[in-house]
Amino acid sequence: MAQEVARRRTFGIISHPDAGKTTLTEKLLLFSGAIQLAGTVKGKKTGKFATSDWMEIEKQRGISVASSVMQFDYREHVINLLDTPGHQDFSEDTYRVLTAVDSALMVIDAAKGVEEQTIKLLNVCRLRDTPIVTFMNKYDREVRDSLELLDEVESILKIQCAPITWPIGMGKTFRGVYHLLNDEILLFSPGEDKAGQEVAEVIKGIDNPRLDELFPLEIEHTRAELELVRGASHPFELEAFLAGTQTPVFFGSAINNFGVREILNALIDWAPAPQHRDATARDVQPDEEKFSGFVFKIQANMDPKHRDRIAFLRVCSGKFERGMKMKHLRLEREVAANSVVTFMASSREQVEEAYAGDIIGVPNHGNIQIGDSFSEGEKLAFTGIPYFAPELFRSVRIKNPLKLKQLQKGLQQLGEEGAVQVFKPLSGADMILGAVGVLQFEVVKSRLENEYGVDAVFESCSIHTARWVSCEDVRMLADFEKNLVLNLARDAADNLTYLAPNRVNLQLTEERWPKVRFHATREHAAKL
Repeated sequence: MAQEVARRRTFGIISHPDAGKTTLTEKLLLFSGAIQLAGTVKGKKTGKFATSDWMEIEKQRGISVASSVMQFDYREHVINLLDTPGHQDFSEDTYRVLTAVDSALMVIDAAKGVEEQTIKLLNVCRLRDTPIVTFMNKYDREVRDSLELLDEVESILKIQCAPITWPIGMGKTFRGVYHLLNDEILLFSPGEDKAGQEVAEVIKGIDNPRLDELFPLEIEHTRAELELVRGASHPFELEAFLAGTQTPVFFGSAINNFGVREILNALIDWAPAPQHRDATARDVQPDEEKFSGFVFKIQANMDPKHRDRIAFLRVCSGKFERGMKMKHLRLEREVAANSVVTFMASSREQVEEAYAGDIIGVPNHGNIQIGDSFSEGEKLAFTGIPYFAPELFRSVRIKNPLKLKQLQKGLQQLGEEGAVQVFKPLSGADMILGAVGVLQFEVVKSRLENEYGVDAVFESCSIHTARWVSCEDVRMLADFEKNLVLNLARDAADNLTYLAPNRVNLQLTEERWPKVRFHATREHAAKL
């Protein structure tokens, strides 16, 4: 068991939109031999799409809006790679994915430096002290000064940088990188969509005279920079990396396959194997005999032909075997796990066995919710997957009243999946959708149309914020419901929610009902 756990690496990729995250995901798969040909995200005319972008809207726009999970083998290790949406409108989905990983790979566009979404995502990693590897991407183009980039990461993201490789030139004069730990130069030759052979040429030693013959100008400048780097930057310390206070930094070009192999090797050599998890009653260790795990994501209609729903489950301990009985702890019900799958984005295959760190897909017939815990019987509740109060709201009307059932089913499923938050007003008015970003509404509209055949109209509504409501005094809660019925709704998990038209209204309501508690977040697994 311990041997299987030690072979696992589970990490997520985080970045600002357009930093090259999906391209890098694709190249990691390419180098591991998991795929033979990389589809480029922007290559819409070629009919090739990135493996991790499988949803129709992603192919049309060339962006990632859903998290993908991919499992592959590399150097006798099993890698579980989670590609998160970079777009800030999908930060909730990203947050949930980051609760399921043990380390993260941060991609930075070297022409733009640290961007807004990178800051938000790094803060999410901070909450769990997740170890982070950094990749400075796009060195085949004109980019910013490398020392400046390191300085920016340190000052804005408040994390120590330890350069592992260092670029020689950039753009048209990009010659390769120098590996500081191995004292060798990896020469750059533009790659394509095939992994090809090993690095074109490796030259030992930064003072090797062959470098002066090959590119005298760039190597002189690099040697001068390296003096500064060695004097000013932090040497790599494994303990600091594992504690989440230091990030090893690599430079390269994902689109040209350059620097990708070094990242894969670093993740295997340095990133942690699956770690222990807080399950409320106790800490669960990954090498325990008994199986346990939690659901961090639900995806509907991954296969449009079958209208299926899959719950993504992170195995936390023990060994999963096909056909085993596992207990759904919220419903206190046994589930026979016969048709459980592993993923390569939207393609999948049956799982015979899985260990701590693996991500498996459990068919969901409407009973499984995000945050649900599973075990072989022990009462565990894995924590740390919150819902956040939405910031934007739309009411939903349907053009064809005969399709009302499909609309309700579609919204129920998309709400359970976490694609959007769905509120059903107690007063019987139109359904209300809540989201963190506008693009979420566009995706829900597109998916209602494509997956459920529903043409819905979204209209802005006068709601400022939502708060989940709880009260220990049952009579007072009933009074509260009766008096404020026009402002109350139930969410997808049947929790009572107060929809406030403005900030002042929320403050006054809180003052008038001091015994009622108003929550800005709630745990996925818990009823308030």
